[in-house]
Amino acid sequence: MNLKQLEYFVRVAELGSFSKAAMVLNIAQPALSRHVRLLETDLRTTLLIRNGRGVMMTEAGKRLYDHAVGILQLMSSVREDIEANRDVPSGRIVVGLPPSFGRWCTLPLVEEFRKNLPQAQLSIVEGLSAHLAEWIASGRADLAILLNPDPNPALDIQPVIDESICLVGTAANMHLAGPGGVAFAELARLPLIVPARTHAIRKLIETQSALLGIPLEVAWEISSIASILNLVQAGYGYALLPRSAVAVSGLSSHFVLAPIVAPTLISRLCLVSSSHKQPTPLIRHVQRVLRQLIISGAEAMDAPHNKTL
Repeated sequence: MNLKQLEYFVRVAELGSFSKAAMVLNIAQPALSRHVRLLETDLRTTLLIRNGRGVMMTEAGKRLYDHAVGILQLMSSVREDIEANRDVPSGRIVVGLPPSFGRWCTLPLVEEFRKNLPQAQLSIVEGLSAHLAEWIASGRADLAILLNPDPNPALDIQPVIDESICLVGTAANMHLAGPGGVAFAELARLPLIVPARTHAIRKLIETQSALLGIPLEVAWEISSIASILNLVQAGYGYALLPRSAVAVSGLSSHFVLAPIVAPTLISRLCLVSSSHKQPTPLIRHVQRVLRQLIISGAEAMDAPHNKTL
């Protein structure tokens, strides 16, 4: 048993597929299968069972997975601890982005690494804020942009900007918005297109709805922000989103935004890393880059309802 075999096994188990893991690891699938078989031979047990949809872990595989993740995290911490004593950003960093920010941040991040971080490697993963928080806490990601993260002793949370939540409609159906915005109570009579319950914005909206005793009509529950905006544009209802989510879509000119008032709804955008690991020069550098990207994006939107922290 060696670290490479454990790494390969963990990646196959997480992705549920030898072919997907081979692509991510940049290794030929037969070679990957051989490494896992050697691991099974060494442990004298079956770790993964193939089925029509990919692979699933056996009970022995699940036990090994828990141990392997801890071992790999420990080795990563050792490397990061050594790298933290150097001033040159190097090593590998996994950055987690909400789907709405992937299109906005990926290109400038890649350009930054190509121009200024030649000794470092970048990996970008996308997911909902709740999932990204779990990946940071478990060590599967090093840094992430999160919306309204819940307090967690495993997370170092650095607020960057507060954004007003807006009612998003089209010029044809936004006649109900007054000069100051739309009162929360007015939302009760509108067909709303909202993300799934695990989404940070959905949690914020439903919490306020419960506090005020104002039930909302959820016409459509759609996880993808891009798909939500497509439905709004097609006239299927209204969305409740921060300005940045509309801006990064590249379709701002198609929509009319009105801030929610009485009360105002605020979404907080944060940079999050592990509180249990000392930040390396690379993590600190990428934190600065992401912070500037977020602030520059807010300034480009010319959004008076945004407040930098």
